[in-house]
Amino acid sequence: MKQLNRLLRICAYLLLAVAGVATSPYLQAEPGQRWTEAEANAWYARQPWPVGANFVPSNAINELEMWQAETFDPVTIDRELGWAEGIGMNTMRVFLHNLVWEQDPKGFEKRMDAFLAIAAKHHIRPVFVLFDSCWDPMPKLGPQHPPIPGVHNSGWVQAPGAQMLEDAKEYPRLERYVKGVVGAFARDQRVLAWDVWNEPDNGNDSSYGSQDPKNKTELVLALLPQVFAWARAEHPEQPLTSGVWQGDWSSLQTMSPMARVQIEQSDVISFHNYAWPEEFEARVKALEQFHRPLICTEYMARGAGSTFDTILPLARQHHVGAINWGLVAGRSQTYLPWDSWQRPYVLEKPTVWFHDVFYPDGKPYREREAEIIRALTSGKPALP
Repeated sequence: MKQLNRLLRICAYLLLAVAGVATSPYLQAEPGQRWTEAEANAWYARQPWPVGANFVPSNAINELEMWQAETFDPVTIDRELGWAEGIGMNTMRVFLHNLVWEQDPKGFEKRMDAFLAIAAKHHIRPVFVLFDSCWDPMPKLGPQHPPIPGVHNSGWVQAPGAQMLEDAKEYPRLERYVKGVVGAFARDQRVLAWDVWNEPDNGNDSSYGSQDPKNKTELVLALLPQVFAWARAEHPEQPLTSGVWQGDWSSLQTMSPMARVQIEQSDVISFHNYAWPEEFEARVKALEQFHRPLICTEYMARGAGSTFDTILPLARQHHVGAINWGLVAGRSQTYLPWDSWQRPYVLEKPTVWFHDVFYPDGKPYREREAEIIRALTSGKPALP
């Protein structure tokens, strides 16, 4: 019955779109307002099933190295997005950074435009991430340090950094960044969506926790609604979201204050899950109560039980977008597991890769995974 109701809702939204009633959500919603359920579902009904990866080119250790003028590499981006296209992926989740925009707003916009042109060539529409609470809280422009041997994501940096987050006088700079970036691409159909803040209440307990502000969660909790408002002030045609990733999602009342803000402010609901398929499906069913499109913006950690073989067929069954962590193994070293922060894999390699899909030469880590992704994104039945 639930599947039938979903199909009926989608059919109704499509009929409205054909009639011209809901052809463009941004024309229906009040300026600066969250999309209604009908507008969000009408938007999702017009999209191909979103499947892709969190992307940083293999020769970049973090989002700064990806986007700074000195290290921006369209040739590598083109090559690696071509590999993604070859297995049927149609989106990438791509992290931006406020410091790069501040250094040279027009130059950063030109590089974003160049990235979008390459992505469009490969029929890929990215989800851009504005802020991120994960890993190193002290980002610095310029050359980035080399990867720490044997350590997962050893150079990733937060946005904004701790010093800016702790100083409310700096927030106008963040507002200018959000409005500048979103405003520049608010009506660009090459952009799929905006993820305004990645894991906003991540305390980095296993890595940089001692360097994060002691009241970090409270600071971000106060700032996150403002970030949504700044982005909405530019009237983007694309939906806004911020993915829930921990806690009890059985109701708004059981959620953390941060998760409630994320759910109540998002046009489409996004979430992270790196667990076994049973938990993934339970999380999906919990979030279906909000009657909005669902996109899993992080999954696939082989050593933790989250694999393409089990999760992707479930995502398609529930019509949930699926964006795994990592495309090409490289300087981010996310093929190494999280516990490498406590036990670096220097003399030994993990039994299986944790994240990532391709070797640096474009060969799939597991040919079977590539076949599964290719089959499911082409609409074929799940492979046995």
